[in-house]
Amino acid sequence: MGGFFGTVLKSSCARDLFYGVDYHSHLGTKRAGMVTHDGERFYRSIHDIENTYFRTKFSDELGKFLGNNGIGVISDTDAQPIIVNSHLGKFAITTVAKINNLDELVNHCLENKQHFAELSSGYTNPTELVALLITQGEDFVDGIKNVFDKVKGSCSMLILTEDGVIAARDYYGRTPIVVGKSEEGYVLASESHSYINLDYATCYSLGPGEIVKVTLDGVQQLLAPSPKKQVCSFLWIYYGYPAADYEGVNVEEARYNEGREMGKHDYVDLDYVSAIPDSGIGMALGYSNVRKIPYQRGVVKYTPTWSRSFMPVNQSQREHVAKMKLIPNRALLEGKKVAFCDDSIVRGTQLRDNVKMLYDYGAKEVHVRISCPPLLFGCPFLNFSASKTVMELITRRCVKELEGDDNRNIDKYCDPNSKEYAELLEMLRQHVGVDSLKFNTLDSVVKAIGLPKCELCTHCFDGSSYGHE
Repeated sequence: MGGFFGTVLKSSCARDLFYGVDYHSHLGTKRAGMVTHDGERFYRSIHDIENTYFRTKFSDELGKFLGNNGIGVISDTDAQPIIVNSHLGKFAITTVAKINNLDELVNHCLENKQHFAELSSGYTNPTELVALLITQGEDFVDGIKNVFDKVKGSCSMLILTEDGVIAARDYYGRTPIVVGKSEEGYVLASESHSYINLDYATCYSLGPGEIVKVTLDGVQQLLAPSPKKQVCSFLWIYYGYPAADYEGVNVEEARYNEGREMGKHDYVDLDYVSAIPDSGIGMALGYSNVRKIPYQRGVVKYTPTWSRSFMPVNQSQREHVAKMKLIPNRALLEGKKVAFCDDSIVRGTQLRDNVKMLYDYGAKEVHVRISCPPLLFGCPFLNFSASKTVMELITRRCVKELEGDDNRNIDKYCDPNSKEYAELLEMLRQHVGVDSLKFNTLDSVVKAIGLPKCELCTHCFDGSSYGHE
């Protein structure tokens, strides 16, 4: 996925930019970059962070980032920010995007005698493509509208100009952008928690497709929001940091509500409730409280060194990270009947291995509770997991085994009241190897978040969406 951060300050921005970008580290582990402008020139640095932390790569370079305005990014895709000199002036740009028609747009640009200077792993850099599409406009607003019109997928961006920062949220608002304010100026971010410790308070939240320009004079709207909104529901389920708010809804509060929704309709006999940390903790607390069953940490996450395990590209590396970061507590597991709350099941291998570990350490019964419905569709809008094809999802492999190669009945597997759904859950339960397995319904997730269903993207659960795919 990815997350970005920008600054428009009265004084040097290097420190706030550094910490603001760092607070987005839960969203990516591949590349990171920062760029500042001092009124005359840009100062940029990009690093590979696959084998180290953002902080270790940039902390010794803070002195080189001169100026009061800047942008930075943690990315799981391309190297960015990109610096451009065009008829719109000099600017730097960073994006959080998934461009499904990248090759088509690149070929169109090449046929029109335009060129690309940046490559990412041998491919055209998506952020450079976005920059090129912007420069085809008469001004920045016209150029960003060109991006919204042509890109299939999603794209949010920050643009550092010579006099401020322009922010544009994805046309359907799938990823957020918020603005924080203090006496020193303004910051812009993907995650609202990223500026709390820097003493900024949220003053503005961009709507879907909205474009604003931020200077020391304030937030100027350049383009009003589009009428339709589909925020990625997985932000509240997995991606988002617990202290972050999206559309006025706190992440931890939504996860707590997901646990309450699950607990209202669950009657299995338990000694206590635990979580697969970290994203399962809020759910486990909600489940524990509504059922009045103790919450205990049967598994503890070793936090200092291990990343989120969906991010490494290699499957064996993902499994290794998933195993090494979780440490079972034998004293709490032995002879106990425990419900473990987790955010989702993607491939199923990590959870299966974790469950085996729980039984190996003496658990009498293991019951798994998942905060969202089964993932049955690949995400066409965000790089929300390392899965490249829908058949990497354990659910779709189970459906294939149940149905053969014919997916005409896939909608029935989305319906929690159908026999097909029951068959799918039983097959998943056997694959994971637990005493029982339950998922929250889509209605429960929507209720837990508290926004209208039409304002949430739930494509990965039910295949429904609108906009460019």
